[in-house]
Amino acid sequence: MIVVTGATGNVGRELVRLLVAAGESVTAVSRQPGELPDGVRHVRADLAEPQTLCTALDGADALFLLVAGEDPGAVLAHAAAGGVRRVVLLSSQGAGTRPDVYGHPVAFEEAVRASGLDWTVLRSGGLDSNAYAWAESVRTGGEAQAPFGDVGLPVVDPADVAAVAAAVLTGGGHTGRTYELTGPAPVTPREQAEAIGAAIGTPVRFTELTRAQARERMLRFMPEPVVEGTLGILGAPLPAERRVSPDVEYVLGRAPRTFAEWAAGAAVAFR
Repeated sequence: MIVVTGATGNVGRELVRLLVAAGESVTAVSRQPGELPDGVRHVRADLAEPQTLCTALDGADALFLLVAGEDPGAVLAHAAAGGVRRVVLLSSQGAGTRPDVYGHPVAFEEAVRASGLDWTVLRSGGLDSNAYAWAESVRTGGEAQAPFGDVGLPVVDPADVAAVAAAVLTGGGHTGRTYELTGPAPVTPREQAEAIGAAIGTPVRFTELTRAQARERMLRFMPEPVVEGTLGILGAPLPAERRVSPDVEYVLGRAPRTFAEWAAGAAVAFR
């Protein structure tokens, strides 16, 4: 049995679907129930309270773990006690490029590597689905707003992240590996808005925010150090953050999907 935390999120929901399609037994863990495939057991639990995971982990073989909560050691101890032997951690690219800022995923990576379990770390770049933040403004006013409109980053389709996770959870040869997951090419926020417009058949106006405006908005839901690190990546990315990684293609045997392909599939959210 494979336990998937964050099972109703953009990556977890697709991962559950892929695992079920592959014939795996899956326990879906999330704080709130969501729509799940037939035959999937759901356990309501919170990574911030590791003891709530015990029911989900009992008898499990593998765990897909998000960076959430503050005690990865306790989560992993419960996992080992429940029978888990393999853990796949969804971390962040920033853990490698800006570890001084992204201390939270760094702590999870260190705990996973020290756990005694077979482990694989997936360092995801920015997700295409972050563009859902524009959904309401596109629907109501045909507008997308973001800072650094002409700075491109190789954002990745969450479905590709899920596909890599499914391949790692069900296949061999990935133990002790750290994979960096990106899309196939850098794409700017302005180009993302254009792709969404093409997907919905209506042009989307792009408005560039100042750094100060973006910072003010982000501080409403992110800690200040993470805001500063994120703005650094968005506005002045390091060469490693601009780099297109070969790892999605290495694991899946195909190129990662483009942002335009993601937008075509997500068009209903913007109409």
